[in-house]
Amino acid sequence: MKITKLDELVALARSKAKKKLVVVFANDDHTIEAVNEAVDNGIVDAVLTGVRANIEKICQAHGIDVGKFEIVEQEDAIECGLMCCDMINAGKAHLIMKGSITTDDYMRCILNKQRGLMEPGALLTHATVVEVKSLEKVLVVGDVAIIPAPTVDQKEKMLKFYINVAHKLGNEEPLVALIAPSEVPNPKIQSSADAVELVERAKAGAFGKSIVDGPMAMDLAVDKESVEIKKYKSPVGGNADVILFPNIDAGNVFYKTAMKLLRCESAAIVVGAKVPAVLTSRGDSSKSKLCSIALAAVATNV
Repeated sequence: MKITKLDELVALARSKAKKKLVVVFANDDHTIEAVNEAVDNGIVDAVLTGVRANIEKICQAHGIDVGKFEIVEQEDAIECGLMCCDMINAGKAHLIMKGSITTDDYMRCILNKQRGLMEPGALLTHATVVEVKSLEKVLVVGDVAIIPAPTVDQKEKMLKFYINVAHKLGNEEPLVALIAPSEVPNPKIQSSADAVELVERAKAGAFGKSIVDGPMAMDLAVDKESVEIKKYKSPVGGNADVILFPNIDAGNVFYKTAMKLLRCESAAIVVGAKVPAVLTSRGDSSKSKLCSIALAAVATNV
């Protein structure tokens, strides 16, 4: 079944074998509430690392049964992160999630050369699933948070991850739009030149079962009327399932516009490590947090 709504993502995650989630420094309300929902939905079993007294206090304040979690006492946030990585590497857990540790320290733990979760040559990128009600579908987009100005080789790796996420969501042959200012190739514009190169790599079979096209402007990727007016000929035009932004500026502006002006809902994970990593913020809705855990559970290869 092809996912068209985030509610369907939660249902899909429930239908899979339950995963074990380890949470790095789970000493804050928003993390524990999200994990509690995921446990209650049967998506994960959870290990909370951090200060036990704080975790128990938060659970009591929100009427959460602390007995549903395994708690590992550790007062140092970075050591919590490394312990969680150790559990993943030992096969004792399937997913990792950021708690009240800073994002920089969380990522440093994942990237740690001795105890982290990276294979040689691997690339971390942020994969976001956005529910767009006007399109009656979800879009897989990136990168909106991690890679500032990806090279064309990095874009190839990123696209492979995003297409894989789309496959996991039931889209057998996702349509991929490579965003640039115009559909007319221009070698002087990096996004345009990269799109031309990536289309050639797609023709050579780099991305598996998908249709990759570009360069194209955002209107041509998602708006069928624009496609008709401009007489744009592409199966991706107006129908994109996956959108690759040229840089973090474009991706981040799109994401925050979708969230704050259009009131879209989203789920997001960091991919490229040995397992999907959940990275939510305090500003995310409770639905977004739950759906991010569900996305991680669906995206894992375990």
